[in-house]
Amino acid sequence: MPRTKNNVASRRRRKKILNMAKGYWGSRSKVYTVAKNHVEKGLVHSYNDRKLKKRTFRSLWIVRINAAVREHGMSYSKFINALNKKGIEINRKVLASLAVENPQAFAEIVSFVKN
Repeated sequence: MPRTKNNVASRRRRKKILNMAKGYWGSRSKVYTVAKNHVEKGLVHSYNDRKLKKRTFRSLWIVRINAAVREHGMSYSKFINALNKKGIEINRKVLASLAVENPQAFAEIVSFVKN
């Protein structure tokens, strides 16, 4: 049986990796074996950072809500507890945007929760 090589597929596979490595410095964007390692590492970082982004934004929203609530003489934990007791289901993202963009509406929520 004659020896066959799948040249087209292997070239396409290598070209895909080298295209993903565009913009990398030096041999990281030129040499296939080096580029492959750095592209894989970059993909791992991008996957992990998509998860980290969610954590980072949640903590940012909590900081903003806490700062806004303390202006009204309340702590963050007491505010969230009062919201839950009143049955108000507004997520932290919306509360943080209200605190920054519309302080009057946020003040009304805080006064409603206090009473």
